[in-house]
Amino acid sequence: MQKQVIKESGSVQSIHRALTILERLAEADEGLSLKEVAAKVSLPPSSAHRILTTLQRQRFVRFDPATMCWSVGVQAFHVGNAFARSRDMVTLAVPFMRRLMLASGETVNFFMLDGSEVVCMAQVQSQQMVRAISRPGGGAEMHRSAAGKMILAHMNDEDVQAIITRKGMARYTDHTITTLDALITELSTIRQRGFSVDNEEFSLGLRCIAAPVYDETGSVHAAVSIAGPASRITEARTQAMGELVEICARSITAEFGGSPKQ
Repeated sequence: MQKQVIKESGSVQSIHRALTILERLAEADEGLSLKEVAAKVSLPPSSAHRILTTLQRQRFVRFDPATMCWSVGVQAFHVGNAFARSRDMVTLAVPFMRRLMLASGETVNFFMLDGSEVVCMAQVQSQQMVRAISRPGGGAEMHRSAAGKMILAHMNDEDVQAIITRKGMARYTDHTITTLDALITELSTIRQRGFSVDNEEFSLGLRCIAAPVYDETGSVHAAVSIAGPASRITEARTQAMGELVEICARSITAEFGGSPKQ
């Protein structure tokens, strides 16, 4: 069988080599000399040194003149620690999500901010025959989702406008908010009410309600939500369902050690 050859651009190849060097350094508790790094990644020492010095400027690696060895730098720790925080928050959220599913009867999702959209990180499905399911790992535009609007509501207007400028405000149903002024008004309402509602803005017949989860800095980069048919999550039940979601969100916040900004 003929091997498929994938041609990479210079920039992609450089990124691949840099990440491979970081992986090899992470495996070496005592660090590696330049010669050892070059050997482990099959590069000439001159090429390995160029990558190492680039990583050093960004503090992803550090050099010890006493031992003449390279090791992982503090910025790599910051990046890895960010993942650990998100992973821990999701893990801590699931038991409370199960309780919310039983109390509400609807599917419960946990969303986190990822750049200019929200991504479903965990889900507890409803036991109802007809239920809402959004694939974990899937993303959604922030202007048309309850979780997205909740996170936007805790940003300043400049950051909101920057996201909308990048992503736009495409219309998906007749209920989708498609202007920045209308969105800003909606976000103000969300802040006053304490929870957000996707009123068939994502998909006709689907209604979602979300509440904020605060981290240890008082910021909101995550939200928990319930999703179900609009025939069950009626407008008359919105307040009561919103209060259930808020209780869940406050419990997750407390378990994570977070709190709202004072």
